[in-house]
Amino acid sequence: MATIVDCPTCGAKVEWTEKNKYRPFCSERCKQIDLGAWAEEKYAIPAVNLPQESDQDKPLQ
Repeated sequence: MATIVDCPTCGAKVEWTEKNKYRPFCSERCKQIDLGAWAEEKYAIPAVNLPQESDQDKPLQ
């Protein structure tokens, strides 16, 4: 029995098998939409507790 996942782009049900060359996406179109979103930097991982810039980190002038 194949694992069923949701397409990350459109939410369609997708079989996770070697026959599906676009997995986890349902189609080439959904795969390209996701790639475009990455290229446009629409996905980001939020930073938590960034270190404060100290005088030692500043470039010399």
